This record gives sequence, structure tokens and C-alpha cells, in this order.
Amino acid sequence: MHKIKQQPEDFIVKEVSNVDVNGTGEYNYFTLKKENYGTLRAVETIAKSLRIPVKFIGFAGNKDKVAVTEQVVSVKSRSRKEVERLKLKDIKLVYLGEGKKPVSLGDLLGNEFVITVRNLTNKELRSFEEKVGKKLLVPNYFGEQRFSDNNQVIGKCIVKKDFKKAVELILESNSDYKREINDILKKNKNDFVGALRAVNKKLLKLYVHAYQSFIWNETVEKYIKKNGLKDVKIPIIGFGIDIEDKEIENIMEREELTSRDFIIRELPEISVEGKERNMVIKPENFKVNNKGKDKLNKGKSKVVLSFRLPKGCYATIVIEWLFNS
Repeated sequence: MHKIKQQPEDFIVKEVSNVDVNGTGEYNYFTLKKENYGTLRAVETIAKSLRIPVKFIGFAGNKDKVAVTEQVVSVKSRSRKEVERLKLKDIKLVYLGEGKKPVSLGDLLGNEFVITVRNLTNKELRSFEEKVGKKLLVPNYFGEQRFSDNNQVIGKCIVKKDFKKAVELILESNSDYKREINDILKKNKNDFVGALRAVNKKLLKLYVHAYQSFIWNETVEKYIKKNGLKDVKIPIIGFGIDIEDKEIENIMEREELTSRDFIIRELPEISVEGKERNMVIKPENFKVNNKGKDKLNKGKSKVVLSFRLPKGCYATIVIEWLFNS
């Protein structure tokens, strides 16, 4: 069975950004280079070291933890020298320039990947060679990174307004906010909305997105079984979108769910709209950089690949599709 991320340098990600770093303004821009950190945790670590709120650091997308990654971040209210003086293990900030606005999701164009796939059998290599010989069309599933630690289950609880269960699950799966949550519940044991507000807003929204993604993945799987792999758009359920797809309607009925459930009045900042997503992805600049023996796994082979994906697409899904027969 193929392996990725056997070591951080096996999975290299470089963000493609449209941030203009050549202006002037209150925001300093840096390339954040990291490994063994998810983006949210890295940003929280930087903010704590600079003694500024997390919201003063802007970024466009979450990058993998077990990887070597580069992405553009903005820092407000701290000078270039203050940031460059930081000495943090596995985190480096390289100055790019300054400007008038924070880095946000709209600044992300995509990501470039260099991935070493290890522990390959001859059967997996044959499957890979057969697929790369054709036009590459890959199912655009959301990757496992989005669902780790019961993310979609927590998201479902939030959407269903079962805030007590959501808090319990967060405490079980994420120790980073345990102290803050418990401090609030000590003051009022039933203030579960307040406890959720102690969690990073972007993480709360990630939980809700994970539930959306879970439903979308299931819809696409059913669609492909019936119709094959086609270049069409499939709706992502959320408020403000009309659902006319029978498969999604069946899943929503099973989940006892409506589009308006994604309006979360108690936490309006994490309400999410519906939209459409391409069912397939087409990796750009796809190259096989190296093939040979895998020194980390005796008797097996490795392949080093590079390619570019649009924002919101998962390299892990591309790898799974290429090497699963």
C-alpha cells in the first residue's frame, strides 16, 4: 500500500498567491515556512509570541501539518523587525513587503506540490502508469484532512444546534482550547455557546465546512456510480441555495436537514452559504520527477511527482486516485 507523508519533506506545498507585496500600509507580509504545524496552530503560536490577537494575522488557506509548507501571511500592528526576531521551532517568517489589506481567502489562487509517494508495489506502479498515460481527470473529493478528529460530527452538532455535544466532542478531540472552554463552563455550566466562542472562529467554521463536505463527498460518490466521472458542478448544501438534485435531497432527508439549518443565529459569524463545486479536477503542470527504489521501505518503489491544483482541491485525493487500482 502506497505511503505519503512518511516524513515531512515527502509532502512539499507552496502557495500560489495574488497578494501585492509592493505597496505601503499597516500590514507587513511574510512567507510563513513551517513543518509539523497546521496553519491555525502556527498562526496562534506566532500571535502569542508577538502578544497580538490571532485576528491580526491573516492567511488564505490551511496547509497540512505533516508537510513542509510555504504560504503568505499578513501581520498587523507589529514591525518587520519584531516579527523577524522571532525564534520559533519549525516556523520561519521571511519578509516580502507591505500593503493596506490583510491576506484573506480571496488571495489564494492555488497550490504547487512536490510529493514523494513511497512503499509502492508493482501493481500500484502499473495502475499509476496506466492513468498518467491518459488525460488526467480526478474526482474532486474533499480530503481526509478536512474530516480528521471527528470534524464533520462536530460540524453536524453545530448545524443541528446541539452545542453541548459539540463542546464535548471538541474537548475530546482538541486539547488546545480545553482550558478556555472549562473556564467558561465553570462560570456557567450551561453556557455552551460561550464555550464555543472560546474556540478560534476559523476552526469553528472548518467544522461546519467539514459537515458540508461530508454530504458533498457522499453525493459525488453516488453520482459517479450512476453516471461515471464527468466534468459537471455539484451543489454544496448551505443557506441561500436551491437544491434540486435527488441524491442530495435523499441525503438531507436522512440527515433531517434543511439548507436554512446552516444559518446559525447563535453564532452568525460561522453561518455558511451554499455554492457549487466542480466534480473533477485537472492537475496542471503534472510531472514525474523521479522513479526508483524506496530506501525507507525495503523492496518497494517510490515516485516523486509535482503538479499544481486550484484552491480548495486536495493533493491527497490525486495521489489516492493515481495509485489505487
